[in-house]
Amino acid sequence: MITIEGKEVFTELTELVDPAHTALLLIDMQRDFVASDGVFGELGIDLSMYRESLPRLAGLLEDARRAAALVVHVQNTALPNRLSDSPAQIRFNLRMHAGNRRDDVPLRYSVEGTPGHDFVTELTPREGELVVRKFRSSAFWGTDLELLLRSNGIKTVVIGGCTTEGCVESTARDAMFNDLYVVIAVDCVASDDREQHEASLLLMRHRFDMAAAGDIAAVWAASPQPRVAGG
Repeated sequence: MITIEGKEVFTELTELVDPAHTALLLIDMQRDFVASDGVFGELGIDLSMYRESLPRLAGLLEDARRAAALVVHVQNTALPNRLSDSPAQIRFNLRMHAGNRRDDVPLRYSVEGTPGHDFVTELTPREGELVVRKFRSSAFWGTDLELLLRSNGIKTVVIGGCTTEGCVESTARDAMFNDLYVVIAVDCVASDDREQHEASLLLMRHRFDMAAAGDIAAVWAASPQPRVAGG
């Protein structure tokens, strides 16, 4: 920790991810994005990075649970009949994976009530864990995430999930704008485009702290005190 003009600033990983004030955000680990039988998988989009990162993220989730860190499952959501899609959002979806789509219809994914909206089995929320539904890329935009984090005394978010250059980066930026420390679990984020993944990591390394899952887990395992809500 350092002090800058009377303000104490965390600088060490042990301070940043202390489970007493840290939340693990799991971004959009849903079937439509990462499972072979989801929308993206059926389009033939490369899901190999998710297969690589998912076991590490599942392990980090278990480590967070043992340390009593706050766990938040972020669930990308679309309402049926495009009721949650503005024209601008539809245009955004038209640009996604244009080379893989078989027609000119904008992508539809994570629609509420469909199997693709569900979380993958390895990251199923437990009773009592928070689930935040979002309708845009950032987990903060139009959701109650900031209120939930503030209500539980959270100062740091550890972020894992997908996609690196999309919802992960968008959430990380908004977390910082909400005056939260941001730690990217660097081996627990992934994309269906390796070039975009690497470009996003290059950018985020200059803005946020990054740490491997094993290093975060080591801090949590050594923590003597469980998290106290609101503390």
